[in-house]
Amino acid sequence: MSFPQHRPRRLRTTTAMRRLVSEYSVAPADLILPVFIREDLSEPKPITSMPGVVQHTTASLVNAAREAVQLGLGGIMLFGIPAQRDATGSAGVDPFGVLNKAIRDVRAAVGDDLVIMSDLCLDEFTDHGHCGVLDSAGQVDNDATLEIYAKMAVAQAAAGAHVVAPSGMMDGQVAVIREALDSAGFTNVSVLAYAAKYASAFYGPFREAVDSQLDGDRRTYQMDPGNRTEALHEVELDLAEGADIIMVKPAMSYLDILADVAAMSPVPVAAYQISGEYAMIEAAAANGWINRRAAIEESVLSIKRAGASMILTYWAAELAVWLREN
Repeated sequence: MSFPQHRPRRLRTTTAMRRLVSEYSVAPADLILPVFIREDLSEPKPITSMPGVVQHTTASLVNAAREAVQLGLGGIMLFGIPAQRDATGSAGVDPFGVLNKAIRDVRAAVGDDLVIMSDLCLDEFTDHGHCGVLDSAGQVDNDATLEIYAKMAVAQAAAGAHVVAPSGMMDGQVAVIREALDSAGFTNVSVLAYAAKYASAFYGPFREAVDSQLDGDRRTYQMDPGNRTEALHEVELDLAEGADIIMVKPAMSYLDILADVAAMSPVPVAAYQISGEYAMIEAAAANGWINRRAAIEESVLSIKRAGASMILTYWAAELAVWLREN
């Protein structure tokens, strides 16, 4: 039978009916708030390409973490911006460096009430802006970089991170980090692997957010946007190396990849709604071209529908407020 016996619109007649039959929904606990802390700031500094997002001071970061707990967010992801950079990103392994200090400050403020995640990469700490150290030819040296990642992982775990998140797309990074954590006694610290991270044009505003020193691109280690099945290979490798959670980044322009990964992954899948995705919606809304709240809610829901267990989004706190209202 079909029309008039079948009328799918019957299940859309009222708000209550639509809520009853909705297949997917987003909860505050699904959301992770990415935050930036910059060394030597006296007050939070707005990021011009990401309206509403700032580089934090210690005080404002701790306040953001406490608010995240109150809102019921799932976690917070910390990115550090040092005052001084060098070729090897030494500030990233410094126990008193900006990121490791921030981890300790947030852990002291919120304890285990919020999952504290830390970005494990060198791009914020190197004077050349790449995610690893460079060899004599100016190329990223994968294996030399892994040695530093291992030290970073232990430093972040010692500072109080519940989860370390290697985002550099170095081959073998998960295995090296897992071994370093276990050898140092941090067997309970989880690894969130940026398993399928693409060389995307949508990272632009993030470069401002972390004051990136990058000259060139990262196409020799981040994935080619034209490749789909390769993402599953990358995920399989990270799973075999011991990843506890895997990530697809970016989110919105790679929902097909996210759906593929979610269909095969035995562990939770994260997706990162990145800076360019955020900036596009904010810019369109500021011009009156779209409904800001509706666009934000729909964009995050699309990521959940594609299969993400957890979503990193700069709207996490604001969206959690709206979800509570609903």
